[in-house]
Amino acid sequence: MSTPTPSLADLPFEAAAFAARAHRHAVRKDNQTPYVSHVFRVCLVVRHTFGFDDPRMLAAALLHDTIEDTTTDADDLVERFGPDVARWVAALTKDMRLPHDAREDAYTKVLAAAEWQVKALKLADLYDNLGDCRSFSPNGRRKTAAKAHAYLGAIRQNLPDAVRPALALVEQRLASLEVGLTS
Repeated sequence: MSTPTPSLADLPFEAAAFAARAHRHAVRKDNQTPYVSHVFRVCLVVRHTFGFDDPRMLAAALLHDTIEDTTTDADDLVERFGPDVARWVAALTKDMRLPHDAREDAYTKVLAAAEWQVKALKLADLYDNLGDCRSFSPNGRRKTAAKAHAYLGAIRQNLPDAVRPALALVEQRLASLEVGLTS
């Protein structure tokens, strides 16, 4: 028996519960912080830092790592959260079956061609990851910065004006991180 898709207003609440269950055993790179805190922060960035309030975007922010990092698949998300959320989350998912370099190349190509909502969601993910990496070693911070540069190069392609303020905030955060690496 399939679960009915929640109302648009309830979508983020259902997605928060789903993400919490899906990531329940995972932790961040510090091996202490529950992983789900990342997806919650990404959702907060989308809404409160970038100013996007579409419930589908908020749900996709909460679910953005479920296909890549859990046993969830795109069909689960279509059934539970609708085709837009599932499509956006799928676009934010790296194909872990590919070798690292091929995977990153394929991912940046998807980001370059993605809908603006996907680009805004990835910017929120980058914003949080850039803030969260302050406790990393200098080499870890450099790796995070290099990855951010690659993704930003893809995101900038055909970026609509509505997303440019979010891009500027991520670029500022990246520049701040890089200043800390040179001082």
